[in-house]
Amino acid sequence: MIALASDHGGLDLKNAIVAFLREQQIECTDLGTDGTASVDYPDFAEKVAAAVVSGSARAGILVCGTGIGMSISANKIPGIRAALVHDEFTAQMAAEHNDANILVLGGRVLSVEQGVRLVNIWLTSRYEGGRHQRRLDKIAALE
Repeated sequence: MIALASDHGGLDLKNAIVAFLREQQIECTDLGTDGTASVDYPDFAEKVAAAVVSGSARAGILVCGTGIGMSISANKIPGIRAALVHDEFTAQMAAEHNDANILVLGGRVLSVEQGVRLVNIWLTSRYEGGRHQRRLDKIAALE
């Protein structure tokens, strides 16, 4: 299960990602927003982060205009490793090195095609463990 949410600035990209996941037969839940009216991104970051931390979702995807606000907000929740990515390399490293449990994208800085491609890379890349686990343990200790 993948939990997704966006603010108004990320709505189009989020909707395209939901469609892509469903085409790939990946179970997902859309936690909003559902319209173009201005909303506050921390509210939606909290919903997805709560789903991931509780285990009701194995991972999450957040989208706002730049991805910055969602990333900052989600990373305030203990146990969340939200990674803002902008290209194929950062999407792959977010999974392989950082074991990011939330992928964050900018709906105003990426095309729909780019965003969907980054989601696919993140979903198909696997955490490598090893030396990276020591670093993730140190991040968890900061919480």
